[in-house]
Amino acid sequence: MTTPLKHGPPTAIEPQPSFDGVDLQALAARLGTPLYAYSASAIRQRIGELQAALAGLDATLCYAVKANSNRAILALMAAAGLGADIVSAGELQRALAAGIPPDRIVFSGVGKTDEEIGAALAAGIARFNVESLDELHAIERVAQARQAMARAAVRINPDVDALTHAKISTGRAENKFGVSIAEARRWFAERRQLQHVQLDGLHVHIGSQILDLTPFRLALHRVAAFWRELEQAGHPVASIDVGGGLGVRYRAGHDTPVAAADYAQVIREALAGFGGRLLLEPGRYLVAEAGVLLTRVLRIKEGTERRFLVLDAAMNDLQRPSLYDAWHDIVPVASTEGPAATYDIVGPVCETGDTFARARVLPECRPGDLLAIQGTGAYGASMASTYNSRPLAAEVLLDHGRYAVIRRRQTLEEMVAGEQSAQDWATP
Repeated sequence: MTTPLKHGPPTAIEPQPSFDGVDLQALAARLGTPLYAYSASAIRQRIGELQAALAGLDATLCYAVKANSNRAILALMAAAGLGADIVSAGELQRALAAGIPPDRIVFSGVGKTDEEIGAALAAGIARFNVESLDELHAIERVAQARQAMARAAVRINPDVDALTHAKISTGRAENKFGVSIAEARRWFAERRQLQHVQLDGLHVHIGSQILDLTPFRLALHRVAAFWRELEQAGHPVASIDVGGGLGVRYRAGHDTPVAAADYAQVIREALAGFGGRLLLEPGRYLVAEAGVLLTRVLRIKEGTERRFLVLDAAMNDLQRPSLYDAWHDIVPVASTEGPAATYDIVGPVCETGDTFARARVLPECRPGDLLAIQGTGAYGASMASTYNSRPLAAEVLLDHGRYAVIRRRQTLEEMVAGEQSAQDWATP
């Protein structure tokens, strides 16, 4: 038996008819859906807020490329004087191609290959954030073969609970990232044995989407104590990378992000007296709220217990709800005065996990209605796939009433371009 449609009073949800001065209905009509749209103005504003908060400090912002690696976004970062935090050779190439200077690039990640280390050395990046003793030896070996000198920072795992989702928490002892302070202490004690690695930095990153200053404060005070210990032992520390992790508002009336000025004050207090360079790795904070995913309603399906709003966007376009049970506000683009209805909002992919929201209240929808999934500028398109042979969505950059396509919609021919029949057989 199908559950009857329950009408409620009009919702208080604010529609989003435009973004950065661009009419979203007209944009979707011209370019189709699903469609990622990013506001250049919003990104510049966030960059400016963080730069203002850090005024007077010797600090370099290294944008976390993984958040959104589109070259047009990276070019915005380069134009604002930012560096890059990378985790692969592909991100290195993207950053360099977008105009980010190599001496503003830091290389993080637990699984750097010899080839990636070599490429980073050849490019002349600022430093490596080293995650294990084996990696430190690998950098020494590759640098020796190239007769190069690598600069490195040890990533400290301070065993601090970031109070965030378990899958994006990176600073606990059980996480795969970084090493204990005890192990880092041994690295510095033996650093003079390294002939091609200059170990003179510290790095900490405890997780993402952090909405409380307490974890930052605790982690940085532990790093600061270790920095002072090292200095007293005769091991100079030239840089401290405080990571990223600043949270954003995904859910109106629920998420309260940390103010940039308050975050900067925690850094100032914890690292007071430090004379070297500070590095920061903002990613989500700069781009998440600057993006929306435009999607149309395909149909309304009446289940026996749930009412499903089926969209043309799917989990392959935006994985966060499926992967992290993440909340994204979803609003109509057009203004409506209709009654409210409750929907499970889903995509067409053949997975139960292809669900954007459960029991979400919206103005009553009809097929063809345009919706905006908000807060999708970070870890949206950068995590997308072609699962179910669905082409990658187009991306556009908006800027004061104008737009530019920064990635065209993938065609089926482009999707299968690297595939071929098994004709040329060989043995290894």
